[in-house]
Amino acid sequence: MGILEGQVAVVTGAGRGFGRAIAERLAAEGANVALLSRSLVQLDDVADAIRATGGKAIGVRCDVTDPHSIAHAIDKVEELLGPVDLLVNNAGVPGPFGPIWEVDPDEWWKAQAVHIRAPMLFLARVLPGMIERGRGHVICVSAIASRMVAPNLSAYCTGKIAQNRIVAEAAAEAAGTGVAVFAIDPGFVFTELARQTMESADAQKYLGGMVERLRKAESDPAAQDDLARCAQRVLDLASGKYDALSGGYYELPDDLDAELAKAG
Repeated sequence: MGILEGQVAVVTGAGRGFGRAIAERLAAEGANVALLSRSLVQLDDVADAIRATGGKAIGVRCDVTDPHSIAHAIDKVEELLGPVDLLVNNAGVPGPFGPIWEVDPDEWWKAQAVHIRAPMLFLARVLPGMIERGRGHVICVSAIASRMVAPNLSAYCTGKIAQNRIVAEAAAEAAGTGVAVFAIDPGFVFTELARQTMESADAQKYLGGMVERLRKAESDPAAQDDLARCAQRVLDLASGKYDALSGGYYELPDDLDAELAKAG
């Protein structure tokens, strides 16, 4: 039996990249996984792969910025799989890129709907049930950009800073309820979002160093190693072993056992 046997996990942005790796790892440990994104075709592919290895998964179309879509998706998950034990908020967008005085303010704000509104909407939907049951985990896939000042990447950096603060606030409010909330940096992998960044004319214009790093990663098999490391980090935090660290933001090199010892 896996360490998540019988638990219900929801993973947003689960059709590819980090989301897919996380979903497959959780399923391998016994979780019944609900895969959420706007593309059912991608979700069906992931669900088929999970079922082929003996796991249980369903795909649910969801716009993570729309409260009605989220309510419908979670209702369907609860109907088909049961109450949500684990939420992994992974959906993200990379742009827009450029100086604040040049980017389209509306596009900048649309990015915040994914970075900020989406986790807030999901937390509002799943936390009441988790708190009532006295158990649950939420993991927000943030980024190292949350602690950086990266010129021409203001939408992403601002959104990720906000995610970490939402996590800290939720964890403080849920203290003593049996619910733990974390933020993580997933690592560096050439994903579809990375490709979109690399191929963006604005990214090429304003973020040449990042684009070059992505080009190198595209042809480097070792650059995919963080997929498995990220999935393992999510599993570790979902296991309950590190609940005393609730509210924190952690990167892959961070030693959770050392952090736990300091917290104790």
